[in-house]
Amino acid sequence: MCNFKEDSNEEALYLKKTLNFITQELNKENQNTNNFEKDLINSRKNMWQETSHSSSDLDKIPEMNHYLSEINIKSSIFEKSAARITAYKKMLSSPYFGRIDFKEDGFDDTEKIYIGMHNLLDENTDEILVYDWRSPVASMFYEGELGQSHYNSPIGIVSGNISLKRQYKIQDSKLIYFFDSSLQIKDSMLQEILSKNSSDKMKNIVQTIQKDQDVIIRDTENELLIVQGCAGSGKTSIALHRIAFLLYIGMSSNLSSNNFIIISPNSIFSKYISGVLPELGEENVNQITYDEISSKYLNNGLRLERRNEQLEDLILSKNSTKLDNINFKGSTIFLEILNRFIDYYLRKLIPFADVYYNNKVIYSKDEIKNMFLNNKIGMAPAKRLKRIENIIFNKIHPIQKERLKKIEVIVKNSYGHELEVKSFSRLLSIKETKILVNDLSKFTRIDYLALYKLLFFNLKLFKKLCKGLALPSNINEIIEYTRKSLSEKFIPYEDCTPIMYLKLKFNGLNDFSQISHVVIDEAQDYYPFQFEIFKLLFPKARYTILGDFNQAMENKKDETIYEDIDKILHKNRSLKLFLNKGYRSSMEINLFAQKVLGKKNTSIDFFERHENKPEIISLPNEVSIYTSIVSDIERFHNDGFKSISIICRTHKEAKKAYAALKNLSDVKLIDSDALEIEKGTLIIPSYMAKGLEFDAVIILSTFTENYTNEFDKRLLYVACTRALHRLKLYYIK
Repeated sequence: MCNFKEDSNEEALYLKKTLNFITQELNKENQNTNNFEKDLINSRKNMWQETSHSSSDLDKIPEMNHYLSEINIKSSIFEKSAARITAYKKMLSSPYFGRIDFKEDGFDDTEKIYIGMHNLLDENTDEILVYDWRSPVASMFYEGELGQSHYNSPIGIVSGNISLKRQYKIQDSKLIYFFDSSLQIKDSMLQEILSKNSSDKMKNIVQTIQKDQDVIIRDTENELLIVQGCAGSGKTSIALHRIAFLLYIGMSSNLSSNNFIIISPNSIFSKYISGVLPELGEENVNQITYDEISSKYLNNGLRLERRNEQLEDLILSKNSTKLDNINFKGSTIFLEILNRFIDYYLRKLIPFADVYYNNKVIYSKDEIKNMFLNNKIGMAPAKRLKRIENIIFNKIHPIQKERLKKIEVIVKNSYGHELEVKSFSRLLSIKETKILVNDLSKFTRIDYLALYKLLFFNLKLFKKLCKGLALPSNINEIIEYTRKSLSEKFIPYEDCTPIMYLKLKFNGLNDFSQISHVVIDEAQDYYPFQFEIFKLLFPKARYTILGDFNQAMENKKDETIYEDIDKILHKNRSLKLFLNKGYRSSMEINLFAQKVLGKKNTSIDFFERHENKPEIISLPNEVSIYTSIVSDIERFHNDGFKSISIICRTHKEAKKAYAALKNLSDVKLIDSDALEIEKGTLIIPSYMAKGLEFDAVIILSTFTENYTNEFDKRLLYVACTRALHRLKLYYIK
C-alpha cells in the first residue's frame, strides 16, 4: 500500500526539479535566440552592403549565394530555437500529466517514466525527465494495464512489468492533485475534462486518450485506415493527434506538415480545428474543402454551386428528382458510364481533320488519328493532342517563308496595297495562321463542360453507353433535369465531380504529388464518385477516413459505404475500426438524440455524465419563442456557459432568426462566407454545425412540417449531438 505523504513529497520534489530544469533551459534558449537574432541581422546587413544590387555585376552572384545560404541556415536555427522556447513556456505551466513505473525484463531497476506534451532531456546526464506522449514507451500509459506489458521500440518489442500508473493535474506550475489508476484513464479525470465548457477552437486530448483511440493514433501498418465513430467519439481530434504522431515518428525520414492534407467539410470547420496541431507542437497541415478542389480545376469563369447551397436547395425544395439526380451522379454506375464515354470519345468523337497549309495536305485526318492512338508511353490524352499540335506547327514552320512569298506575289498583283506589300502580306499571314490555330483547336483542345453536356443532349449516345447497367427508373427525368440545370456559366454541385473527373483523366494532372497522407473527415457525406477524385489526386498517399453513417445528410447510409471506399482506394493493407463510445454530450442528451433517430443503437455506449434533461417547448407563435430564447441565452451565460448555438434547419431560417434576435441579444449569424467560429451566441444552419460543439444548443423552428422525413431526422440528430451540457427545442403548437 502506498504512503500518500511520502509519495506527495516525492512528487513535489520531482516537479520542482523538472521546473528548475525547464527554467534553466528556457533562459539558455532565450539568450541563444537573442544572439541568433543579432547574428542574423548582421549577416543580412553584410549581404546588403557587400554584394551586388545591380544585374550588371554578375561576377558577384556566387558571393550573394554564399550569403543567402548562410542566412537560410541561421534562420532555420533561429526558428527551431523559437519553437523550443514556445514548448518550454507551455511546459512550465504543466510539464507532464502521467507516469508509469516500468521494469524491463532482464533488468533489476524500475524506471519512472513521466509523460507530457514534449520530450525533456538533460543532455549533460542523458536523463529523460519527460517523455513525449507520442514516444513508443508512452504507448503503455494509454494501452497497458498494471502487470505485464510491452511497447514497440525502434530495435524491437520491449517487454516488462508496469507496477504503477499515475495521473496528475498540474496547473500554473503547481501540483493540484495526483491519483493512481489501474486501467486506462480514470473516469474522475475524464469527468472533469468533459464537464468543462467548450471553446471556439478544438483542444488536444493527450491527457484523456483512450485505448481504442490510441490504436488509431499509432497505427503505421495500414495504408487505409477507416474509422466509423458515433457522434462525440472524438474522431476528428483523434485524426489530428494521429497526424502529430506520424510527424513525430517521421522526423527521421524528413516527413513534414506539407506531406499531409485534410479534406474538411467547410472552411468554418477548418478554422475550428486549426489550433490542435500547434498545441501539440506541430505546424498546421494543408486543409482543403471539396468546394475548393472543384474551384481549382473548374474555375474558368464558371459559377460553381457549393455544397452548402446544394443542401439548402435540397431541404427547401423537397424535389425528389433532384435527390435522385444527386445519388445517380455520385454512383459507381455513373462513373462507369463516364469511363465508357471517355473511351468512346477518344476512339470515335474527336473531330480530327486534314490539315492544309500552302495548298498542301500537311497531315491527313487518318495520320493524325494514328498518331494520337499510338500511345506507347501512356501519355494523357490532352497532352497527346497538344503534342500533335506542336508536331503540326513544327512541320509548318519551315514552309512559312515560302507561303509568305506567295502571299506577297498575290498582294503585289492586287489593287490597293501596292505601297504596303510586305506589311499587308504579314497581316494576311497572321490571319491565316489564326484560322489554322482555330481549326486545329477544334480537335486539339477540349471544352470539358461542352463534352459533359454532349452526354446528356445526345440521348442515343447516352443509351448506348448505358447498355447492361442498372439505371434509375426515372433516368429520363434525371436527364431532363440535368439539361435544365446546366448552363453556360453555372454548374450544380453534383455535376462538378464528373466534369472534374473528365479534366483529370484527360490532362493527367498531378498537383498534389508531395502529399503522402490524406485525412478525410465526414466521409459519409461523400459519394463513391468523389472518392475516385481523391484517388486521382492522391494516388500514392495513405488515407485516414473518418465518418459516421448516422450523420449522413441526404441519404440514409450504413457501414457498406466503407466497403465501397475500400474497393475504390484499393490499398494493399486496410483496416476498419469502430469508435462506439460518445464523450461529448451528457447521457440525457445522447439518449434523446437516439430517440430522434427512431432507434436505440445497442452497439453505442455513452460516457456516463449526467446533466439536465433536454427540454421540448411549444409556444403559440414566433414572437413568444424569440422572447423565450433571449431569456435562455441570459440564463445560460449566468450558468457559466460561453458557447451557445441557435441551430436552424436552413440558412434561410437562420437569417430570419438573426433578423428577429439581433436587436434583442448579442447574436452572430454563421453562413458559408463566415471565416471562423466566434465566441458568443451563434445562429447556424443545421448542415453547417457538423463537427462543431457548443455548451448549450437551442434548436429553433422545429415545426411539425419541418422535421418529418428521414433526411430531416438526420438533420435534427446532427443538431442535437452538438450540445455538451444543455439542449432546448422550440416549436409552434
